[in-house]
Amino acid sequence: MNVADLLNRHEASWVRATRHPFLSAVRDGSLPKSAFDTWLAQDYRFVGDLLRFQARLLARAPRSAQAVLAVGTAALVDELTWFEQYAQTRRIDLDVAPRPATVAYGRLLERLDDAEFPVALAMLWTVERTYLDAWSFAAPGAGVYQDFVAHWTTPPFTAYVFELEKAADGTATGGAKLDAPFVEVVEAEAQFWDMAHQGQL
Repeated sequence: MNVADLLNRHEASWVRATRHPFLSAVRDGSLPKSAFDTWLAQDYRFVGDLLRFQARLLARAPRSAQAVLAVGTAALVDELTWFEQYAQTRRIDLDVAPRPATVAYGRLLERLDDAEFPVALAMLWTVERTYLDAWSFAAPGAGVYQDFVAHWTTPPFTAYVFELEKAADGTATGGAKLDAPFVEVVEAEAQFWDMAHQGQL
């Protein structure tokens, strides 16, 4: 199967995660800075969790998937540095306690550590594809958010997501094994937006 088929099979969940009101508010400029800063600090923690998950995935990857996973792992290290530099400029405290949605997403990644490699790789693609489509929906972003949206929709990131998809297709397992974890990951993404946005409604 092609992993992209999952987007159509679970369209309602996909739309909830990639067309969220948080993203609409980034696009039209109505999102308060406090909501964005809350999300940013929690996303910093999530990227740390994702880096650990991806490093472990790389360690057990077949030769065919090693290159793309190595590129992505290095990019996550750079991403953490980018967060830290921005937080220093904006005086955002990144040393905050993880919120329930962040904890739940981290635990989901831990469970995926125990999944068969093809399933875990497909779910990594799901994480990154959701992120790309979500920020593409928010593009170009309004005012202070434009630089962030541009950062998360660059051609290199788009190319990386495409390469992950090819790798996942190359090792794909049966669709039935992917549907349940796909819905879990996409729902975790949606709840992550909820975490930062609901207090601003």
